[in-house]
Amino acid sequence: MGKKVYVGNISPGADQASLKALFSVFGTVEKAYIVTDRQTGQSKGFGFVEMSSDAEAKAAIEALNGKDCGGFTVKVNEAKSR
Repeated sequence: MGKKVYVGNISPGADQASLKALFSVFGTVEKAYIVTDRQTGQSKGFGFVEMSSDAEAKAAIEALNGKDCGGFTVKVNEAKSR
């Protein structure tokens, strides 16, 4: 079972492919998506990435949290369950 990771403060120009590419350095990305506004279709500035293992997710969180990605300091942590 993989681990779901929250990614906040994403650049408005980022898309799902760039998010997936960023996290694929740390392992297999099962799914990556950016949350968008239903009316405008524009990014809300955050998204989620599902990694194939807990170890890969932990490595990505440790490496990317607080780092500059596209001019924005991203916040990366374990996604909370609903």
